Amino acid sequence: MILFGSTGSIGVNALKLAALKKIPISALACGDNITLLNEQIARFKPKFVAIKDSKNKALVKHDKVFIGQEGLEQILTQCQDKLLLNAIVGFAGLKSTLKAKELGKNIALANKESLVVAGKFLKGAKFLPVDSEHAALKFLLEGKKNIAKLYITASGGAFYRYKIKDLKSVTFQAALKHPTWNMGAKITIDSATMVNKLFEIIEAYHLYDFKELDALIEPRSLVHAMCEFKNGASTAYFSRANMKLAISDAIFEKHDTQVLEPIDFSKMPALKFHKISTKKYPIFKLKDIFLKEPNLGVIINAANEIGVQNFLAGRAGFLDIAGGIFRALDYFGVPKISSVEEVFEYDNKTREYLRS
Repeated sequence: MILFGSTGSIGVNALKLAALKKIPISALACGDNITLLNEQIARFKPKFVAIKDSKNKALVKHDKVFIGQEGLEQILTQCQDKLLLNAIVGFAGLKSTLKAKELGKNIALANKESLVVAGKFLKGAKFLPVDSEHAALKFLLEGKKNIAKLYITASGGAFYRYKIKDLKSVTFQAALKHPTWNMGAKITIDSATMVNKLFEIIEAYHLYDFKELDALIEPRSLVHAMCEFKNGASTAYFSRANMKLAISDAIFEKHDTQVLEPIDFSKMPALKFHKISTKKYPIFKLKDIFLKEPNLGVIINAANEIGVQNFLAGRAGFLDIAGGIFRALDYFGVPKISSVEEVFEYDNKTREYLRS
């Protein structure tokens, strides 16, 4: 397996599972956490290693260190492994997804932004979903017909129990205290704004070519997806809130190893499902237009990445994240994108507009 994003939460869990099944790791790539990377190198002994910045190259305890995006693409080209787990965060992961598709590799995709911004250019790629919701949908959809609607669930994020009037003054430290999941900073903020769920709707659309999609809040994160059939029946996928199960579904060839403790239904607390309030989560108002106009993804994602960066750096408030997204959409409208190069152009234009 090739693992990009090895020091993040997905990467760390993937390596635990790889050790469990003795899956060889041929390549590791990370950003700046060189200390953890060196520990991973010592344990898994990959042939190739890549880091973000050349200034850290001398710190890496490996004799074959590649640098930056060019290095990632060199690894994909030189490494014969058929499986890439792409856990790079954000737009930065797109070029690796595109290169892996070009090379015909199987892509265990934790980088949902690849599909959000460039889904139509990734048709035909061999995707294995890593998000818990999409792994759940894959299981529910196997061999099924006459589907009326698909649902994914949201926890509601760190501010689910906050009043709307209190969101103006929340801190990023509070936003990072997710009630049910242990995730990286970016996705935890996206969970609090509901951007993450908006993106997962679009990811599901591209993965399963189905537009009757919605999301509901299930605060305990025990139900991950539901499938509604035309005859009125529904099925649901239950599991504990732990990414190991979804990751194992993507990277294990045989699913014969227990990776999570099963739910004891006799002890399970009462479950409730709630509609997503677009007053509290205004970004979710974009769901229907986004499904109709997937080209909006590059504008929404770029504006969101700028907003989250500013919020985490203390340069903007929590509500400014949504404000920046709507401002960018008002300015650019629906982009006409006919090539993948234009995806990168609109990403850059959006960032420049919001920074100015």
